[in-house]
Amino acid sequence: MGVQLLVGVVAALVVVLLIWLGAKRRKELAAWATSRGLAFRPAKDAGFDERYRDFTCLRRGHSRWAQNIMSGDWEGHAVTAFDYRYVTGHGKNRSVHHFSAAIVASEIPLKPLKIRPEGLFDRVTEFFGADDIDFESAEFSREFHVKSVDPRWAYDVLHQRTMEFLLSMPRFSIQFSEREVIAWRARRFSPQAFDQAIRVVAGVLDRLPPYVREIQEGR
Repeated sequence: MGVQLLVGVVAALVVVLLIWLGAKRRKELAAWATSRGLAFRPAKDAGFDERYRDFTCLRRGHSRWAQNIMSGDWEGHAVTAFDYRYVTGHGKNRSVHHFSAAIVASEIPLKPLKIRPEGLFDRVTEFFGADDIDFESAEFSREFHVKSVDPRWAYDVLHQRTMEFLLSMPRFSIQFSEREVIAWRARRFSPQAFDQAIRVVAGVLDRLPPYVREIQEGR
């Protein structure tokens, strides 16, 4: 009986701690959103994955939702930043995953493109022929894993200035859809990381060459 009581007390304390941490995060993100002129919506949004179907990080697992959603204008860019939660497995194999992301809308149509930090597994698979797109910058090719069904588009987007910009910034996984770009990591962002993620995506979009804009606008 004593053990059961102890387990119950510990479980209750964990619940209280999680509630307190959730409230603390909502307060911090609400203050950050206000300071950036963004609207803040703490409620869970279970339809988020359907509105952004192209982003693979939002289609993982099941029981998915976004919350602590911050949206509005960021220095001329329409942005949506948020926390995200999904579940993998069931029963004893059930795991809950949390991460954060920022989505920036593009003024022009885009093409699919994925950019993420290069990992050890990528180097192993590269050895067996599963290569990504390489660039003239050996440092960039070493630091980033790039995939696109249209390599020419990847080269147009990731020209020298943009490669230098990404090398100088904090690392995020980035994916282009037809009208938005998402930046995320496999963990929750601090308010500072939300700033960084938005600046990284906005910086890539702002550096699209004029000829790319003209071609995409004329599609």
